[in-house]
Amino acid sequence: MKNVKMNKWLRNIWYDYKSEVAFGLMLSALLIVSAWLSHYIPTQMFERFINPSLSIACAAICFFGAGLCIKHNDGIRVRRSWAAMLIAWGVWELLMITLSATADPSIMRVGTDTISGTTMVLACLFAWLLFIYPTEVLRPGWLNWKHILLQLTPLAILGVLDYYVPADLRWLVALYPIWLFAILIGHIRNYRLWCEDNFSTLDDIDVQWIVRYVMMVMMAGLVFYWLCISRQPARALTQQWFLMFLLGYTTERVLYRPDPWKKVRSMLDEEQDEPDSANEAYRASLEAWIEQEKPYLNPDFQLMDLRQVLPLNRTYLSRFINSEYGCSFYQWVNGMRIEQAKRLMNEQPDLKIQDIAERCGFSSPSVFTRVFTRETGHSPSKWSSD
Repeated sequence: MKNVKMNKWLRNIWYDYKSEVAFGLMLSALLIVSAWLSHYIPTQMFERFINPSLSIACAAICFFGAGLCIKHNDGIRVRRSWAAMLIAWGVWELLMITLSATADPSIMRVGTDTISGTTMVLACLFAWLLFIYPTEVLRPGWLNWKHILLQLTPLAILGVLDYYVPADLRWLVALYPIWLFAILIGHIRNYRLWCEDNFSTLDDIDVQWIVRYVMMVMMAGLVFYWLCISRQPARALTQQWFLMFLLGYTTERVLYRPDPWKKVRSMLDEEQDEPDSANEAYRASLEAWIEQEKPYLNPDFQLMDLRQVLPLNRTYLSRFINSEYGCSFYQWVNGMRIEQAKRLMNEQPDLKIQDIAERCGFSSPSVFTRVFTRETGHSPSKWSSD
């Protein structure tokens, strides 16, 4: 039994994150090729022409993306937050270019000195800026001034200690992004559970996007540390193009990814006492309604649709499903869809996968195949042939 559970857990990990693994491998390959090419770029050419041009291009991406997010903010706070981050990053790039041209040309000579504590504190500050977006996506409104102060205070203390204490605190400073990452992991888990408790399909929610974004931020941090250690200025080419890719790609997702919170924002919980001993009656009413109406065959079936038969608010609806069926709303609905698919395959073995997916409430054949294989351990075609 333990091996069966472990195999199902591994299948869940694979089907949930295999696209992110492929995405990470692709980016890693591009980073390696870029690092190899940068080895053949003359240092003087890079410092005079290539690096300033890359900084200007990065600033242009930041300001253009910020303009789009502000123009199309649609009252979505996360777009305003991302626009503020892009403006801050763009101003920093322009400041570095201006200082290099008018005051100190050595500012643009990256990677020639050993990394200092001050440089690491500054890098951690930019890491914090990059963590604003996923935090706002996962927990809208959570990042208020109180939480901002709590997150930046340890970094400020580390910066002061590094300046006044003679000991080497650079690696202690380097732990700060790991701490941010740990906080984010907790938010990601809660976010996924919230999505599964409210929606019967995650196709338009893009839960894995946050995992992909965090992966890109981690790669950007590793590239930065590698640049500082290598002491080869031309390798900043890898850092700059990767940052432009990260900022541009994320801006596109900020503008076009669906906002699941928006779907339930208009259904705020009303004040309501938890029912005392009505669970059996509620369960009987719910199952009779499910058997008669079969709402799970609708791909847009949501948790709040249960209010047609259960007089509960969103919180208690989710709690009721979790306690009565021992799973999330997403798992409960897809379990019924899988059982319906099995019945169809037994009764009509000649049905195509596309027809089965459509009749069972799945948004596409690929989603049906993925969910069916994850739950049963066999593809639909193999299962029907056994």
